[in-house]
Amino acid sequence: MDVNSNKYTIGFSLVMVVIVALILAFASESLKPMQKKNVEREKMQNILQSVGLTVTRDDARENFNKFITEQIVLNEKGEKVDGLAFEIDILKEYKSGGQKNFPIFIYENNGAKKYIIPLVGKGLWGPIWGYIALNEDKNTIAGASFDHKTETPGLGAEINQGWFQAPFVGKKVFDESGTYQSVKVIKGGAKEGDLHGVDAISGGTITSKGVEEMLIRTLKTYEPYLKS
Repeated sequence: MDVNSNKYTIGFSLVMVVIVALILAFASESLKPMQKKNVEREKMQNILQSVGLTVTRDDARENFNKFITEQIVLNEKGEKVDGLAFEIDILKEYKSGGQKNFPIFIYENNGAKKYIIPLVGKGLWGPIWGYIALNEDKNTIAGASFDHKTETPGLGAEINQGWFQAPFVGKKVFDESGTYQSVKVIKGGAKEGDLHGVDAISGGTITSKGVEEMLIRTLKTYEPYLKS
């Protein structure tokens, strides 16, 4: 075959494309188990972070198994149902038109329990998510962890910073009469002593409101269980 001909060039290119595609496909399949493990470890880290426990990715599984003593799947009525809480994609559950199941993770340390609830929502530019931890009274917030994909650096992206998350601690989901209130993220700042309000991010109002909507909607979903 004439190596200088167009046929040879095209044929050689096609063969190389096929070979490279096969190599990439093989590499992708080979790495899937490792990728899955890393995703699982990161999820464990985020769950533990909501109660103030920061661990490395390598230590995530050990600490998760140590401190997360129970994983529960709830239906929309707040009733326990069969299922694997850790495997539930909560975003898909909210979008589902059928029976919805929601996970909750119970953290226990020195006899004290905390109830960890996953959150999903929408910011200014894309998805936001996180976890909220409640004390044993299932009302008082013990910790919060939020993150995002594409929010504006220095503005909405600050939802993943400790200074924004810390004020949620001590806030209440229900008022003194037991009426559901959730927590509002208030532009211009919450009033002193407000048990249901925290300061919004200056210049990040839409993302702040996204966090507020995420909390109101998600915690409302868990209301039947929290009141049980």
